Amino acid sequence: MLLLWYASFLSSIITLAFGISSRSWTFMFLSTVTSIPIAYYFFGANNALKYVGFTPIILLVLTIYFWFSGRKTEAL
Repeated sequence: MLLLWYASFLSSIITLAFGISSRSWTFMFLSTVTSIPIAYYFFGANNALKYVGFTPIILLVLTIYFWFSGRKTEAL
């Protein structure tokens, strides 16, 4: 079980680095999805670590920002 948690954490960090460096919404979305198990684990904590549970929300906001900034809007 711990191996899966470490794999999720490592893949989340790697896709976050690729997503920010290339401003890719797909990598940011993958980082959001892979950070959900980690956030779910910390969301039940009774101390300040429970705020780690909000990490996927922040990553999802960045994903939406990269998605909208990457779209080309055409003037009418």
